[in-house]
Amino acid sequence: MNRRSIFLAVWMSWWGLSFAQTLPPNSQPAPAQSAQAAGSNGQPASSSSGDQPGSVPRDDEFIYRVPVNEVNVVFTVTDKHGRYVKDLKKEDFKVIDDAKPADEIKDFRNQTDLPLQVGLLVDASNSVRDRFKFEQESAIEFLNQTVRPKYDIAFIVGFDVTPEVTQDFTDNTEHLSRGVHALRPGGGTAMFDALYFSCRDKLMKAPRSGPVRRAIILLSDGDDNQSHVTREEAIEMAQRAEVIVYTISTNISGSKGKGDKVLERIADATGGHAFFPFQIREVADAFAQIQDELRSQYAVSYKPADFKQDGRYRTIEILAMDRKNLHVRSRRGYFAPSVR
Repeated sequence: MNRRSIFLAVWMSWWGLSFAQTLPPNSQPAPAQSAQAAGSNGQPASSSSGDQPGSVPRDDEFIYRVPVNEVNVVFTVTDKHGRYVKDLKKEDFKVIDDAKPADEIKDFRNQTDLPLQVGLLVDASNSVRDRFKFEQESAIEFLNQTVRPKYDIAFIVGFDVTPEVTQDFTDNTEHLSRGVHALRPGGGTAMFDALYFSCRDKLMKAPRSGPVRRAIILLSDGDDNQSHVTREEAIEMAQRAEVIVYTISTNISGSKGKGDKVLERIADATGGHAFFPFQIREVADAFAQIQDELRSQYAVSYKPADFKQDGRYRTIEILAMDRKNLHVRSRRGYFAPSVR
């Protein structure tokens, strides 16, 4: 480490910031780093490097982490007619963390244009065969409209008894389209395993050179019969990876079933939205609404009151001052980092 690096390390330590030299390309973060990134802000942010989306900074650049007692939350606001409200200010909200008002709002902004890291998870089990092809085409249209070259990245996972990555992270929509077309229905359903895998092994480990928005679009009937992890374990991993999950039900019975309630639970816990397109033409509408929402969100960074690094789950509630006419949707909580 050169003199400049030593000086930066000492300076940041003095001000209570953590310091880590950038990992070389293709290396994996240590488990402790992944755990610290969970729940609180704690995510690396460095100057960008190279032209590739999500590129890893050069070895002579550094990752600066904000204090672990700051929390980042992305949320959406709709009016009583369900339309997105995009012009609100910090003064229009109150943040409640673990039933207490936040000590301080560090940052508040209308985040309509952050780079996206998106995972498309498609149920490829026997139970979703009826309209599989139409859902594939709707997903491809969504990716073509959403993923911007050299700015956003996405990956494709199909799952039956095991998750299969048919296209890894890329900003190339032609490659993503091929990944969607490579999906083949058949077998049982291990939806919770696929969600857990996509959050832990894909999105949590995806390199980033600044703030990003992480989201998963999950197409399934919600009837899991093969997973090794539970629904709540999959939700916890999504919360730790700071991933918003949007679910699109493939149930065509005309009424909500047990699986649909599972999809609702996953979306609600992560700050996403559950869609139930009982008519086949409504699938494309669901994708269009998700695309609109990803560009219609706010982000707040705050310091909680009585914060402890005890690994405990803490609840989040963001309240609009005009509660009668505005509805706020965000993830329900996070896991505080723990002192090892």
